[in-house]
Amino acid sequence: MKKRRTKKLTNRQGSYSKAFKSFIAEDWADYPTGMRPTLPAHPFATQRRKSIQAGFPEDRLVIPAGGYKVRSNDCDYRYRAHSAFAHLTGLGHEAEPDSVLVIEQGQATLFFHGRVPRTDAEFYSSPQYGEMWVGARPSLDEVAVYTSLEVKDSQELAAELAKPLIDTEGSIRLLAGVDDRVDTLVLGIRGKNAQADHELTEALSELRLIKDSYEIAEMDKACAATLVGFEAVIADLPEALRRGRGERWVEGVFGLHARHQGNAVGYDTIAASGDHGCTLHWIRNDGDLKPGDLLLLDAGVEVDSLYTADVTRTLPISGKFTEAQRKVYDVVLEAQQAGIDAAKPGAKFLDVHRAAVRVIAHYLHEWGILDVGVEETLKKKGGEYRRWMVHGTSHHLGIDVHDCAQARRKLYRGGKLKEGMIITVEPGLYFKSTDLKVPEEFRGIGIRIEDDILITSDGCRNLSEAFPRSADDVEAWIARIQG
Repeated sequence: MKKRRTKKLTNRQGSYSKAFKSFIAEDWADYPTGMRPTLPAHPFATQRRKSIQAGFPEDRLVIPAGGYKVRSNDCDYRYRAHSAFAHLTGLGHEAEPDSVLVIEQGQATLFFHGRVPRTDAEFYSSPQYGEMWVGARPSLDEVAVYTSLEVKDSQELAAELAKPLIDTEGSIRLLAGVDDRVDTLVLGIRGKNAQADHELTEALSELRLIKDSYEIAEMDKACAATLVGFEAVIADLPEALRRGRGERWVEGVFGLHARHQGNAVGYDTIAASGDHGCTLHWIRNDGDLKPGDLLLLDAGVEVDSLYTADVTRTLPISGKFTEAQRKVYDVVLEAQQAGIDAAKPGAKFLDVHRAAVRVIAHYLHEWGILDVGVEETLKKKGGEYRRWMVHGTSHHLGIDVHDCAQARRKLYRGGKLKEGMIITVEPGLYFKSTDLKVPEEFRGIGIRIEDDILITSDGCRNLSEAFPRSADDVEAWIARIQG
């Protein structure tokens, strides 16, 4: 099951002489004989596999890791395994493309393209698997040791999937849309069964709604790593001002520390200065930083296990909030605290949003910006406040920045908070510079404050509590770091 290309690109492919083929295979040291220790996530991944199998006891479950995604021509994006595959195997940044996990009757088998001998042409000629191109791949035995899974060569997958099911009442369920080759293989064996595949996709998302202790520890690491990145940005704000195109500088500084502290950024960094802070997903990051403006920095480090933080702080670029900026900031902070206070087991997921937007609506009305009453705007038929806070206040967080996104609505937006869930709480106010409904002093001010919140047995814990939140504390934070 090798990586496919829709069209063979010949302009960068040369031929290899017989002499070269003989010479390239000669005089190499043996591969190291020591085995990697078992993955720390192993016992947790084992339990997750048991849980997903329990939901489909008669079925064969097929979960691909996915392959490379083409960036342009024969250049690919950096590889990242599908989150469900990572969750069920415990493999994070070390996951290899084109792997497939198959679970049936309590047995989990990983199909993997292992290392080939140096006499094999793949060793020197394959940009996808070749050791000369991408480094040495582990052997099947090595993968079996550190994953504690049964491991088979990926070339055996087709025959394995074609075998009769152990339980004749069962069916093959596929995490579809991840690997075209696996989709084609499964469809050829069993035909279309979109409902069965959809149910598996939902279940895999719902399996991540409540985090185990390993996941919580990884989220703590992600938040700590993200703090390092934020403080590096603060330290370099004067340089970002001096050089121009400061949003790119901020993005680059954070990205450097994300790669150093973990695997990568968990999502495209939002480094939005001035009026750009009023654009919710501003990832162009091509603007200047200007004295007196705000920098809305929404960023998270994805650690090697692929768990990511998601934190936003709005920073005064010159170190001090103006009176108008502080006025808006304090309202967003009050709204966030109301949302955090509402985040507890037994509460509805949407209670967090409702608590936060009630504060937002109250001040918008008090300032004369919102010309309808608070209760009226909070009704379904109202919603006028959303002109200045379009987004929801919370989403689940974990191995994906918007985790559990395929879960059923009744368990997500319509569900209740439970111990072990991790959500964000991130209200904001966004007064675009062109918005004539707001006072002139507020125009161009965009503020969001976001923290990562773990639901505990009796309330919640702020995983990102090390990030200063109040206006005074943010100013003191900047002053301390910049000296």
